[in-house]
Amino acid sequence: MARKKSKEQWKVYKNVFDEFTLRTLFRLESQGHFTGLASAYRLGKEANVFIAERKDGTDVIVKIYRVENCNFNKMYSYLVQDERYESLKGQRRKIIFSWVQREYRNLLKAREVIRVPAPIAIKDNVLVLEMIGRDEPAQELKDQPPKDPEEFLNLVIAMAKRLKKHGLVHGDLSAFNILNHDEEPVFIDFSQATTTKSQGWEELLRRDVENVVKHFRKLGVERDVDEIMAAIG
Repeated sequence: MARKKSKEQWKVYKNVFDEFTLRTLFRLESQGHFTGLASAYRLGKEANVFIAERKDGTDVIVKIYRVENCNFNKMYSYLVQDERYESLKGQRRKIIFSWVQREYRNLLKAREVIRVPAPIAIKDNVLVLEMIGRDEPAQELKDQPPKDPEEFLNLVIAMAKRLKKHGLVHGDLSAFNILNHDEEPVFIDFSQATTTKSQGWEELLRRDVENVVKHFRKLGVERDVDEIMAAIG
């Protein structure tokens, strides 16, 4: 009976998700990763992010890549430069699933050295993550300026350095992909992250630094990109 009731709950989203995604969500729910989607948090062209409830009363983040809307050509161009996915063939669903798997793997690796949302579960085009924050998600840096911008920037640089030393580059770092959680940075959105054994990682790292420097300049903190790159090593 509980299973039937759960299926009825998912019918609410019939006009939001395709049948494949609904089945994937139901599978993850039946495995106990969440009991239902509570609210939409961020809706995008390629992925929708929801807050979901768990049986213990806590919340998690459910990131759902839209199979029909994803720019799989862009995804493929990033994936084939990653030494872990060089042999990937250009099949639409396989590319999207590999993209989600890549984010999951990147988060597992990153959390060994810096604060990121813990990856909880993955199934095809859906990723379940720890929610950073207590009653509600922590705000992105763009929406929650730090009280001490210079110190916050120092923490961001230190995190990028630890990540690079650990063999990983975020690749899409910006004020949109850094959370301000209790005045400490948390990196999110690791789908474009790549290893330092892959092609083009140096360019991605410099772009990360340039984006961060540009944002903190608006907060009154001046830093030199080349000096930060040298500090990261």
